[in-house]
Parts: sequence; C-alpha cells; structure tokens
Amino acid sequence: MRLKHLHLTDYRNCENLELDFEKSKTLIIGKNAQGKTNILESIYFLSTLKTPRTSNNTELINFDKEYFKLEADVIKADTDIDLLYAYTQDKKKEIKVNGTKATPKDFKSVLKTVLFSTTDLLLLRGTPQDRRDWLDRAICQIYPAYDDRLSKYEKIRIQKNNFLKEAAKTGVMNDSLLDVFNEQLSVTGSNIIYIRKKFLKEIEKLAKEKHQTISETEELSIKYDCSFLGINNEIESIEDIQYKFLESLDERRIEETRRCQSCVGPHRDDVIFYINNQESTKFASQGQQRTIVLALKLSELDIITDKTGDEPILLLDDVLAELDDLRQNYLLKSINENTQTIITSVDTILFEDEFLKDVSIFKIENGHLL
Repeated sequence: MRLKHLHLTDYRNCENLELDFEKSKTLIIGKNAQGKTNILESIYFLSTLKTPRTSNNTELINFDKEYFKLEADVIKADTDIDLLYAYTQDKKKEIKVNGTKATPKDFKSVLKTVLFSTTDLLLLRGTPQDRRDWLDRAICQIYPAYDDRLSKYEKIRIQKNNFLKEAAKTGVMNDSLLDVFNEQLSVTGSNIIYIRKKFLKEIEKLAKEKHQTISETEELSIKYDCSFLGINNEIESIEDIQYKFLESLDERRIEETRRCQSCVGPHRDDVIFYINNQESTKFASQGQQRTIVLALKLSELDIITDKTGDEPILLLDDVLAELDDLRQNYLLKSINENTQTIITSVDTILFEDEFLKDVSIFKIENGHLL
C-alpha cells in the first residue's frame, strides 16, 4: 500500500496544500504550530474517519471557511484508488471512493495507518479512557465493523442513563425496560470485551519481544482490567462474559439506580502494563514507559500487516525528539525499508546522513509547503 498524493483544502490551517509522496520515507520539517501535525492527522483521518485530537469535526475546518476537503491517491494491490472526504459547517458529509459515493465502512477499509505521536508517549500515565481509546483505535484498523459495535454500545448506554435519570425524576421505575437495556448492553458489551482481550493477547506476544530487545533484562506483560471480571489474561467465551456481565448488572442494580448511570461494562475497563510483574504506571521510569509504547506501536504495524495483508503507513509525529538515542535508533532501524513512513520534526538534526539519503524532505510554514 502506498499513499501517492494528498490534497488538503481548508483543513485546519492548510488552505490549499498538495503533497506528492515519491519515496517510501518522507520528512516534513517546520516550527511548532505551522501545520506538520495537521498533515499527519489528515492522513490518519482518511484511514479511520476520526482524529485523536477532537471529536468535533467542525473544529477541523479552517477559520471562517464553510467546509474542509481531503483528497488522496492510494495504490493498493497494484490498483489506483482515489479517496475524497468533505465535511461542512452544518455537518454534511461527502464520502467517495473512485468518484462514487461510499459508506464509511468501505471508505475506512482502503487506507491503513499507525500514528505514533508525542501524546502516545503519555499513554501509561494517562487516564483509563486514553488507554481504551488507543486499544479501540488499533482494533478498528483491523476490524472496521468493531467501530459499529462501539457506537451501538455507547448509544444503548446513553439511552439507559437517560432512562435512569427520568426514573429518578418521576419516582417510577420500569423494571422490565431496565432489563431490556441490560440485556442489550450485555450482548454488545461482551462482544467488545472478547475482541479487546483477544487483541491484547496477540499484541502482547509481539510487544514482549520488541520490548526485550530494547530493555534486555525486562519482561513486559499486558492485562485487561474488566470492571466485572477483574484483572486477568484469560479469554473466556462471549457467552460466559455476557452471563457474568448480566450477573454484575443485577448485583449493582440499586447502585446504578441511585447514581443514574451504568457502573459496569467496557466503558469502565482499563489496560494494565507490567514490567517484571510490577505495574508500570506506578513503578516504571519515564524511559521504561516510553519503551513500552514504542514496542506497542511497532507491534501494531506487524499485526495490521498480518491480519489485513496490507502494510500500513507509519506516521511519526515529532516523537524522535522525545526519545533518547537508544530508542531513536531502535525505532528507525526497526522500520521496514519498504514501509511508507511519514515523519514530522523541527529540523533534520536528529537524523543521520545515511538515513536522509533516500528521504523526501519538505518544509512547512503557516500551512504552506515552501
């Protein structure tokens, strides 16, 4: 898979930016707030229709403009594919693949990416929501339908919360309707938990090896912390998970009614990382935590390639400046020669001359390439 051409129209501060990717490695340099991250963000958006920086797409529209538009030329399995996505201030969308209207699911199946940004380096010290978001974004790259499951679960959860608030307000509880909400949550939620645990098991195996290559003596392990199953690595059947989910919902029925919210489920779960059986968020140094994230991101590349048959585009957003020499060298040397990699940096000083020999270098200023 290759991204050949990218055209941004009124996307954040990029009013009219076009970029050709002639080599497998591209370096975009510029000072902060000039638009480097916006380019990588737009590519990631084309693969997921989401951005980790905002949940409101109108914020992606250039100031005082009516819409933004992203266009890309992609080569996939020796076939040219044109992508177009546009979004207006009044929230109207245009989604096309090869000039034909496409569903979000079909659109997202074209381009695969792995984004590694400075925000990711804070993953372990962030909130459980940050770690759930990382996990869900990674899974969606492999199983596009997983995003629909997440949306369905969230919709049911909000409906249930609103129902509980209304019941508290009126003093009338419809137990049969609450049972329906709980049944629907358990069906969708158990599927989400099963997929998350299975994915973590697979990425743990790869990340362990990469982590040990850097750290030499430290062993990484990853566990899923479920709000009703506890912390474990066992992959139970979906039916067993659903049964225990319903059981927990029944046990906490009074608490949920009092708090007017769903207290158990995948929206309350977490991912716990361990180094030599010690919880990394509590005991690991900053360098150790960054080694874990580095191993995770490189493992994402391998998993997506293995599961989909398409090697994703690696997007490195200013991360090299945050890594020490050991981790910088490991990252750059771990990237497959044929992996299309797009890197942003303040300048070229962090890169060896040998690496820069076969790299396309662009400079950006105020949303424009110079």
